[in-house]
Amino acid sequence: MFKALFFTALITIEYLATTSSTIPVAEHIWDKANHFIAFSTLYILLSLAYNNITSFQKFIILISFGIQIEIVQAFLPTREFSILDILADTIGIIIGEILSKKLFKPIK
Repeated sequence: MFKALFFTALITIEYLATTSSTIPVAEHIWDKANHFIAFSTLYILLSLAYNNITSFQKFIILISFGIQIEIVQAFLPTREFSILDILADTIGIIIGEILSKKLFKPIK
């Protein structure tokens, strides 16, 4: 079940990051908070779905995903590449790691 949730979240985040449509709920939240929340959530779901991979491997997977989003956005007319978005992704991953280790260790 956690694998399905992880991949659903991954696809949803990719869509939201690359669509030219505006999503009213997402528009009212500071952009960096969106990144932070998305990548914290992705890390937690990835940890629950794949507890056999290391924290470093999870970091590499998710930061690669974040960089991929930014590269794609560089080529979209309604989006732009942002190093600060990657920084917000990184902070989200770190907080997601802390939360998953503290809160979800018994589930694993």
